[in-house]
Amino acid sequence: MTDKMNNVEIFDNERATGYNQFVETWIPNYHYFLDRLPKLLSETSSKDLLVVGCGTGNEIERFVKVPEHWTITGIDPSPEMIKQANEKLQNYHNVTLIDGLVSDLDFEKKYGVATLLLVLHFLDDNGNKLNLLKDIADRLVAGATFVMLDITGNRNQIQQNLKVLKLLLPDGLDKEQINNRLNRIENELFAVSEERLSQLLQEAGFEPPLRFFQSSIYMGWLTKKRSKRTPLD
Repeated sequence: MTDKMNNVEIFDNERATGYNQFVETWIPNYHYFLDRLPKLLSETSSKDLLVVGCGTGNEIERFVKVPEHWTITGIDPSPEMIKQANEKLQNYHNVTLIDGLVSDLDFEKKYGVATLLLVLHFLDDNGNKLNLLKDIADRLVAGATFVMLDITGNRNQIQQNLKVLKLLLPDGLDKEQINNRLNRIENELFAVSEERLSQLLQEAGFEPPLRFFQSSIYMGWLTKKRSKRTPLD
């Protein structure tokens, strides 16, 4: 587990505490996307949901407030994030929160739905992205729905959409902080093109994904676990 943890972005202390404010500031339509997740997944036959990289529990909070009964497992490698999620969701008995990695989950337990929001761009495309996607696919039933939200695009797309993102940011932000963040997105994170993301998902055992949402650099993807293994796997 130690080697895998070295490949994971950990949000601790002040970074975890300020996460909610950060995503609200830097991800246009963040709440719109989360608010509609339960509706997007309302027609899935299974309501056994795996939330990978659950953070402070923002998306889980949407599912516990709808009339449909979901059984939810949230997992995150950051103890501080899990602590905040526990404080938020402690009164919901249908929620289980785990401090750890997907690879730590019981391999025999299979979920009917999974989400991976704002996680994959922290992992290098040197096998780490694919390994996470495979770990998720291996813990889903055949035909399970999988939803992703991630920074996506080739270098030109990212550069152009960062210009759009800069225009959409709230007023009053420190210019130096803006420039530092934009530079980090472009040069320090590990976004991949739409074509590469589709390839990774299919290699991991999913169907070709549908891009159903975009807000500047952030793209939402919808796919399903393939019913049968193919040579891609």
